[in-house]
Amino acid sequence: MMGQFDKNALPVAIIGGGPVGLAAAAHLLKKGEKFIVLEAGDSVGSSMLEWGHVRMFSPWQYNIDKAAKELLENAGWTSPDEEALPTGRELVEKYLLPLSNLPEIKEQIMLQAKVVGVAKEAHDKLKTGKRDTVPFQLYVEANGDTTVIEAKAVIDSSGTWTNPNPILSNGIWTNAERQLHNQIHYGIPNVVQLENRYQNKTTLVIGSGHSAINALLDLATLQQKYSDTKIYWVLRKKQIHEVYGGQENDGLAARGELGIRIQQLVESGRINILTPFHINGVYPTNDKITVVGEELNGEEFTIGDIDEMVVSTGFRPDTSFLNEIRINLDSAVESIDTLAPLIDPNIHSCGTVRPHGEQELRHPEKNFYIVGMKSYGRAPTFLLATGYEQVRSVVAYLTGDVEGAKEVHLELPETGVCSVNLASNSCDSDIPATETNDRSCCGSPVLARLEMKNNSCCE
Repeated sequence: MMGQFDKNALPVAIIGGGPVGLAAAAHLLKKGEKFIVLEAGDSVGSSMLEWGHVRMFSPWQYNIDKAAKELLENAGWTSPDEEALPTGRELVEKYLLPLSNLPEIKEQIMLQAKVVGVAKEAHDKLKTGKRDTVPFQLYVEANGDTTVIEAKAVIDSSGTWTNPNPILSNGIWTNAERQLHNQIHYGIPNVVQLENRYQNKTTLVIGSGHSAINALLDLATLQQKYSDTKIYWVLRKKQIHEVYGGQENDGLAARGELGIRIQQLVESGRINILTPFHINGVYPTNDKITVVGEELNGEEFTIGDIDEMVVSTGFRPDTSFLNEIRINLDSAVESIDTLAPLIDPNIHSCGTVRPHGEQELRHPEKNFYIVGMKSYGRAPTFLLATGYEQVRSVVAYLTGDVEGAKEVHLELPETGVCSVNLASNSCDSDIPATETNDRSCCGSPVLARLEMKNNSCCE
């Protein structure tokens, strides 16, 4: 029966059992709040396990939530070396699994529980009425059945990993691409484990981020062992040096090292580079792949006889199950509207943004939040520490600590590079974009989109 519900009787529902989702659980537990974690995979951190072979460029000190660490240490857990760099699998096995196995958390986790819909009781999106006085209803597919779980608040930390971007530069999926799924890997393939798949083959890698760079470096190592291995690299950057990043100036040495190594590989001439190159079509051709695109001068160019493709063009948030929730997303970035000016890659390439929490993450739907990688929409840069601060602030607010929600508990490393582009103006600054000093590419990040008065970014 619809009516005023007892908030104390209902949990906070957390969608996604990755690092940020479990951090939210830890913070709620510390506050004495009821919660339930709904994880679509068969393990916590299931998405991370898909790139478990990749070593992260952020050390353990940035990858462990403080509330989670306190809970774990109280149970006798010993933290890994803070300066060491974990792989995705190590992060799951040495941190997420022990955290999820704490009895007070384990009892509240549902695995293989896919959320297919979120709504308000007796209210579709159109109906306002007493919307804020009724509980959320989450439709969850588990064990072949659909269960409805009621909650007083929802924290969506489901990430973007399961929703990759397609090959075409305009972002459209085609049947031809779907037909080629056995020859396409989205993300970062484990080249060592899949050596037979890639040895002495022609592989085309698409993308300019860290995922593409990791794949290229692994393929180049394979090429040294199998000389007939041929590598193409397709990206849309006007200049190849744009992907090299901060290198020696990066606060995360491993991230800077990626830039150094890919520059060395490019200069070795061992890979075929096409940039800027915009892909217009991809087609199966006699067990091979043909890619058709457009070069800078507008001329069409065809690459044939491709055996394999690695598509590292990023990911996009899946909001299909949120159709009956009132959310406010930026039309371009697909992040929460207030975050978009801080992370829009059309404006700047900063690896970090100024601190943000519950207030910036609010949606029109009261007590509904998107956090973690998904909160960044299609933007490519995200650090786990940012997600941990997001959920700390959100949980503080949900539990009545309004002032605590406004505080900043975040320190992040410098990227060593920061550029801002607006119309014909651009600038590269030596001023680091860090959360610690509340500076970004333009001092105030929102200036880049909202208030550029002097056509100048860097002072």
